[in-house]
Amino acid sequence: MAITDIKEFSHLTAADVEALGRELDQIRLDIEDSRGIRDARYIRRVIRVQRALELGGRMALFGSRYRPAWLAGTALLSLSKIIENMELGHNVMHGQWDWMNDPEIHSCSWEWDQTGPSEHWKRAHNYQHHTYTNVVGMDDDLGFGILRMTRDEPWKPINLLQPIANVVLAATFEWGIALHDLTAASKLEGSAKGQLNSQANKDFARKIFHQVGKDFILFPALTGPAWKSTLTANATANLVRNLWAYVVIFCGHFPDGAEKFTVAEFEQETRHEWYLRQMLGSANFNSGKLMGLMSGNLSYQIEHHVFPDLPSNRYPEIAVKMRALCEKFDLPYTTGSLFKQYVLALRTIHKLALPDKWLIATSDHAPETSSELRFRESGFKDAAMAMVEDLRTDPVTGKRVGLLTALKSQARSRMPKRKK
Repeated sequence: MAITDIKEFSHLTAADVEALGRELDQIRLDIEDSRGIRDARYIRRVIRVQRALELGGRMALFGSRYRPAWLAGTALLSLSKIIENMELGHNVMHGQWDWMNDPEIHSCSWEWDQTGPSEHWKRAHNYQHHTYTNVVGMDDDLGFGILRMTRDEPWKPINLLQPIANVVLAATFEWGIALHDLTAASKLEGSAKGQLNSQANKDFARKIFHQVGKDFILFPALTGPAWKSTLTANATANLVRNLWAYVVIFCGHFPDGAEKFTVAEFEQETRHEWYLRQMLGSANFNSGKLMGLMSGNLSYQIEHHVFPDLPSNRYPEIAVKMRALCEKFDLPYTTGSLFKQYVLALRTIHKLALPDKWLIATSDHAPETSSELRFRESGFKDAAMAMVEDLRTDPVTGKRVGLLTALKSQARSRMPKRKK
C-alpha cells in the first residue's frame, strides 16, 4: 500500500521532523517579513503584460480572415490565457497577494478566465487538494476521478480506456476541472444527486453562460465579417491553454518520486509531518524566469505545496533553501526536465491502465508509488542498507544518512551484477 508511516519511510525520527519543520517555519516567516514593493510591482507588471497580450490578440483578430493576423492573434491570446490561468488566477485565488489589501488582486474577488467558478475551485483545490495532498481516498485530484495513478486504487475494466481518457482530459482540461470542482461544491452544499436547481449548479451555469458567451459569441461578433475565423482562434487559444495547464499540473503531481499516502498516515499527522508529506508528494521541473512565469511558477511544485499562499515570484529563492534542507536531511528533491517529468507521468497513466497481474512491481515498491515496506524486504538488505538502518550519521563524512541514500542503495542492489 502507499506510505503509512512517513517517519519510517523518510528515515527521520520525530525529533528530525520537528527540526525540519522549524526550519520551514523560519523560511515562511522570512518571506512574510520581506514581502513588499518589489513583490507588488511584480504582480502588477504581470497583470499589465497579460492584459496587453489579450488586447493585442483581440485587435489582431479583427483581421483574422488573413492567416498572418489569425496566427498572431491566436498566439497572443493563447499566451494571455496561459498567464491569466497560471500565474494570475491560480496564484491570486490561493491568497498569495491578499497581504497587499488590493481589492482587485485578492482571492475573494478574482474570477478567472475559464468555465469553472472561482469559488468552486477554491473549495475543491485550496482546501481538499492542499490539505489531503496525495492521500489515497481523500485527495480527489489524484487522477481527477478518471485516471488510476497508483496501484493502491483497485483496477477496473474501465481503466483500459485510460490512455484515451487522458487525451480527452488534456484537451478539455478547464471543463474537467470545472466538473470536478462542481462535484465537490455539490457535496459541500449537501444537494441531492440530480438536483438541477442547487446553488452549485446555478453558479456553474452562470459562469458557463458568461465564459462561453464571451469567447464564442461576443468577441467573434465584435469582429464582424471575421467572426468565423475569430471563433476558431478563440477555440484554439482555449485548447492551447488547456494542454499547457494539463502538462504543468501532471508534471508536478505524477512523475516518479511523487509519493502517495494512506488515510492512516494522515490521521496521525503533525503539522510538521504535513510539511514533509508535501515535500515527498510533489515534483518540480527545471525552469528559468520565462518558464516560471508561463507555468505560474508551478515548476516549483514542491515549494508551492509547502507554501501555497506565499507569493509565487519568491519560489525560486525558497527553492534554494529547500534544496539545502533536502541535502541536510538526506531527502530526495524530485525534479527534472519538463519533458522527462511528463514522460514519467504518461508512462504511469498507460501502465496502470493494465490489470495488476500484468505488472511486475507492487504498490510498496513501484516507480510511481511506494511505501516504507520497500525497505523491509530482505532481498535489499545489503551492507549499505544495513548502514542506513543502524546509523543516522556517516562516521567518516559526518553527513546524515537517510532516505536519499537508502533509495540510491536500493537502486544499486536492483542493478544486474556484471560478470567478471
